[in-house]
Amino acid sequence: MRTGLTIAGSDSGGGAGIQADLKTFSALGVFGMSAIVSVTAQNTLGVRDVADLSPKIIGEQMDAVFQDIPVGAVKIGMVSNSGAIDRIAEKLSFYQPGWIVLDPVMVSKSGYDLLKPEARKTLTDRLLPLASVVTPNLFEASKLVGRRIDSIDGMHEAAREIFQMGPKSVLVKGGHLLKEPVDIFYDGRQFHTFEGRHIDTKNTHGTGCTLSSAIAAYLARGEKLKEAVGLAKDYVQGAIEHSLSLGHGFGPTHHFYRWYPESEVLQK
Repeated sequence: MRTGLTIAGSDSGGGAGIQADLKTFSALGVFGMSAIVSVTAQNTLGVRDVADLSPKIIGEQMDAVFQDIPVGAVKIGMVSNSGAIDRIAEKLSFYQPGWIVLDPVMVSKSGYDLLKPEARKTLTDRLLPLASVVTPNLFEASKLVGRRIDSIDGMHEAAREIFQMGPKSVLVKGGHLLKEPVDIFYDGRQFHTFEGRHIDTKNTHGTGCTLSSAIAAYLARGEKLKEAVGLAKDYVQGAIEHSLSLGHGFGPTHHFYRWYPESEVLQK
């Protein structure tokens, strides 16, 4: 059985975070497990509040999984404070899973700070060096390198700089560029460009979580890293194309579009 562990925050609206990760794992044939770091009160309109779990219970959740079930790949999403980051890094260094995908979630789509500013350095120092691949969007890449990234050339430069921070590879996501979305992958030796198609929809809640968990799922299934990124990109492209008009804000992507059409989800 292929397995994946997500370490992230919970989204009560179901479109992002732990919920999106587990849906993605299931859609891609991977048995999903979780270690919840924070509980958020959120929906398609935004994040209302966040309650962080203690580093102790975060570590206990990870111990419970690793000591009982083999972990094919780990995805790390929202980790809001230094105490949680330190405990996660400690446990991952001890258990040494084969693949770690780090999505450096910093701010929600509605503008809520999900990573405390004082914890940014802890994330850079403790988690980036453990990552098989780190997947920042343009905003997150800008925060990591300390300047605005808004061009393809800037994405290449940022990928190089983030690689120097310790991860084995970097995927800078360009979905927020005005032109067709382009992601830049860098493994320390060469660059690879992944091109996508722009979809005219506001229903993109949870796309970053879904992409990183899809990469982890394909790695758990035995794909090589660059191939896993490409397959994950294709999956997310389809999930956006079949996104769901649920709620009054940014609706979610459709994680199970390969299994049933969105009309079955939205029918009254």
